[in-house]
Amino acid sequence: MKPAEGPLRKRPRGPRDRIVALLGGRARTRVILVLVGVLGLSGADTATIGASATALRRGLHITNTDVGLLVTVSSLVAVIAVLPFGVLADRARRTWTLATAVGVWGLAMLWSASVDSFHQLLIARAFLGLVTAAAGPFVASLVGDYFAAGERGRIYGFILAGELVGSGVGFGITGDIATLSWRAALVILALPAFLLAWMVARLPEPRRGGIAFPPSASARVSQATTPERAGPSDVQDLARAQGVPADPRLVPRGDIRRLGLLATARHVVRVRTNLVLVAAGACAHYFLAGMQTFGVEFARARYGIGQLEADLLLLILGIGAVIGVLAGGWIGDALIRARRLNGRILASTAAAAAAPLLFIPALLAHSLLTAAPYLCLAAFALSAQTAPLDAARLDIMPAPLWGRAESIRSVLRSLAQALAPLLFGVVADDVFGGGRAGLQWTFALMLLPLAGGAMLLARARGTYPRDVATAAATAPPHPALAAERVPKRTARL
Repeated sequence: MKPAEGPLRKRPRGPRDRIVALLGGRARTRVILVLVGVLGLSGADTATIGASATALRRGLHITNTDVGLLVTVSSLVAVIAVLPFGVLADRARRTWTLATAVGVWGLAMLWSASVDSFHQLLIARAFLGLVTAAAGPFVASLVGDYFAAGERGRIYGFILAGELVGSGVGFGITGDIATLSWRAALVILALPAFLLAWMVARLPEPRRGGIAFPPSASARVSQATTPERAGPSDVQDLARAQGVPADPRLVPRGDIRRLGLLATARHVVRVRTNLVLVAAGACAHYFLAGMQTFGVEFARARYGIGQLEADLLLLILGIGAVIGVLAGGWIGDALIRARRLNGRILASTAAAAAAPLLFIPALLAHSLLTAAPYLCLAAFALSAQTAPLDAARLDIMPAPLWGRAESIRSVLRSLAQALAPLLFGVVADDVFGGGRAGLQWTFALMLLPLAGGAMLLARARGTYPRDVATAAATAPPHPALAAERVPKRTARL
């Protein structure tokens, strides 16, 4: 047996060693940081449009509605593209396919920076939607096969923190550059994509349905793909130990790996917990997309602040959000370790309920000093629900369907993100008369779907345990224990 990696054998000496030790070794750190970069680019893309709103309006002579339309178009195109990407995530080599998508994303960003009119930018944004759709299904499938179920909430916390950091880069760094040139902001954002694509392509492809990195995380990447014995995850073990029965109506006949997209969609929508989690997540992403697009402009008008204060506010919100997403994943996993089968649902519900309550005093405040604590806590609560939700969705779906299930979930998320900027802009301009008051009343009104998400999550507590048990019963036989050949006939539900 090879010796454990350095950071696990000796006391960490510097920040780099501490990060490697925290994530469980160099091999795991490499995978996590690359997946962080993928979602970080996606978050930076959306945030840059919002941070560049003023420069875009001046440079292209457009309105708030047009700015919202730029985000809406790319999200709507992603709705169409995400379904075939979900199929690829379950059947193709994920690392190479994702690397290609990231590289094309960089080219599309360069194209966006070279356009001469709003209509050309709109077409470029539509093309961007095609490639950004790959992130969700591929990251979900890779996380499920790289890491054990008992730690996926914590791992998702690290990865989703990258999306928030990317949004902060889009708001802060490229936003500042956009005040001078929105074209330069898009170019600077595009350049790291090519390096990231190379790094994604060099990741090892994990075996489907296995655990590439055991919780001890002492194995190297070269050892990480060694087949493990198939069996239920930690959450599924807990459901079995508590005597939770599977739902026989949701256990398909035949090999689930042979399900087509329509059959997969039929299975996914019949899992009640999945519908609740998807709808609740869409409510949160709806509000977040509107905040990313118009939040900076609202803060400047409402609190009377300049660019320096806006950057400080973004830093505060970013810190709160990053801490929230890390804490949410850790708390959900800790509750599972404490044998609370509903632990991830409980953590998400509490965070979702707190978010709208904390946004209310922030919207009513007249100064940044008064609003900042509430905004920081609201950002913490809004992000704290995401990692447990993403881990819970893997708990209730069989491994061979992770990519397609995530693509179907991404459809609703993309619709929410597509509609939010446009609806925020239309409601602010046409319903509430525009200006500072228009954005303030719009944000207040949009707290309603955010509160609705918390109510939906409260209902998931009753269905989640049985759906976890059903996912365990639906798992296909492990290749090492059964014939590799999949039956030719398509499994029926």
